[in-house]
Amino acid sequence: MTENLAIVILAAGAGTRMKSERAKVLHRAGGKTLIELVVATASRLAPAGSIYVVVGYKADQVRETLDGRGVKFVVQRQQLGTGHAVLACRRVFEKGAKRVLLLYGDCPLISAETLQGLVDRHRASGAAATVLTAEIADPAAYGRIVRGPSGRLEAIVELKAATAEQRAIREINSGIYCFETRDLFRSLRALKPNRASGEYYLTDVIAELASHGKTVETVVAEEPCQALGINTRIELALVDSLLRIRKAEQLMLEGVTIQRPETVTLDQDVRIGPDTLLEPFVQVLGRSAIGKGCLIRSYSMISDSTVADNVVVEPFSLLHGSKVEAGARIGPYARLRAGNRIGRGAQIGNFVELKKTRLGARSKAMHLAYLGDSTIGARVNIGAGTITCNFDGVAKHPTTIQDGAFVGSNATLVAPVEVGKDAYIAAGSVITENLPPKALGIGRARQTTKPGWVKRKRVGRASARAGL
Repeated sequence: MTENLAIVILAAGAGTRMKSERAKVLHRAGGKTLIELVVATASRLAPAGSIYVVVGYKADQVRETLDGRGVKFVVQRQQLGTGHAVLACRRVFEKGAKRVLLLYGDCPLISAETLQGLVDRHRASGAAATVLTAEIADPAAYGRIVRGPSGRLEAIVELKAATAEQRAIREINSGIYCFETRDLFRSLRALKPNRASGEYYLTDVIAELASHGKTVETVVAEEPCQALGINTRIELALVDSLLRIRKAEQLMLEGVTIQRPETVTLDQDVRIGPDTLLEPFVQVLGRSAIGKGCLIRSYSMISDSTVADNVVVEPFSLLHGSKVEAGARIGPYARLRAGNRIGRGAQIGNFVELKKTRLGARSKAMHLAYLGDSTIGARVNIGAGTITCNFDGVAKHPTTIQDGAFVGSNATLVAPVEVGKDAYIAAGSVITENLPPKALGIGRARQTTKPGWVKRKRVGRASARAGL
């Protein structure tokens, strides 16, 4: 943490080029909203109470997204430019931090290390302001950094005002600054709106400081992509891709094998242990954690779930909000909805769906079953086609199957119902009453056999066709 530092994150704009009713900073990259990513980075430099988010468009939704993070909010009621947004924070800082680090809510690639370097350079130089710049091959619409013969910054020139010579400059203004608080707000009070747009720009603050002989320093970002801001869906897709590539590289360096990493989708908060293998087209999302030595096969999706060591997830399986213990085997084509806990060494096979179910150690449900609101003990066999009827049209009801029970194929358990330890349920049964331990439950009609029925039926059909 850096002492005497406050951080302001500008997040008030609508982002009209996104063509969206959603605030720009609430679009997602790498599995998180842009503003969450920037706040997470800022939190590595200053405590949450020293981080201020300037909100305007869809302010309530931005607040809700950051709820519980301890950041403070400043409302910019009119969006009149970046300078105006910072000016809205004036009262907050009049008796506050000595320095202000200014960030943007749509620049999620900036690293804490780069920002710390910017703050350190600013403090050591005694400058009134320090600007983070970057050298990029295609400066596009970014403002250009114009330096004098000594190499010091003389001006930041926007594209519209730039000469042909200035447009050829590849060093651009990232828009990320560190200011001395007193100098910043003194210059902001003297700021005048741009004639064309009527807005107040922070770049004019830099010019104001320089014109009064104040020192303005610069720090060049080592990775130019860190300065990338998001204005369009195309840029959003690029940032999302870069974040996911970074995450895959991090995990591979930590001992995870990822086959064809360009096809694998990994969110920022995902944790995976060494010697786990992710096959192509796997998605691991949200706050999922996967242990070591696991095999996650192609086209499986794991979201907000915990998977312990040595688990196999077969292809095309979906796990959400569930916990899988060590040595279990899931899939293929299994679906675990929210609230499941799969015991050690348990097996869930193809086309089996679970919801709010606890499946005990070494239990099996291998084919075509639905288990909802169920508590199933250890060493239980669930036959193919078994379902727990947990919903009566009004309320959900539980099913309990105790250790060692055997449920025959195509059984229907009408909840609420309990099956005792080591009990058996005959195939094709409808179970509506509790079954004691070691009992056999049969809930089906007795078979009736009619010898010669087929022959008589065929003779009757032939006679009807002949008109007899």
